[in-house]
Amino acid sequence: MGKRLDDFDSFRTAMNEKILEAGNLQVKRFFNLDSQAYAEGALPVKTKELLGLVASAVLRCDDCITYHIVQCHEHGVTKEEFFEVFNVALIVGGSITIPHIRRATEVLEELFDK
Repeated sequence: MGKRLDDFDSFRTAMNEKILEAGNLQVKRFFNLDSQAYAEGALPVKTKELLGLVASAVLRCDDCITYHIVQCHEHGVTKEEFFEVFNVALIVGGSITIPHIRRATEVLEELFDK
């Protein structure tokens, strides 16, 4: 990964550790539930991560989009598949998702053009 994604991952990891160290049981349970939602099941992890990517784009969360792009890339999603997913997000979320798709494309460039 490039510097931008390394910085993103470092920050996310450090802040998640601080959040979990606070010891709030409900927060810990939510983090666990979130992790379990993307585990292998009736749907493969790749499919679940693609679903997470669409939801994140529609909800316009750039951190979530970046996270799911990295996870999708690790599970073998191709550039062509990413752009089909972006199309679904655009259809569901409307033109307001375009700036987020632009930033998502920048993340893809970092992952695929290394």
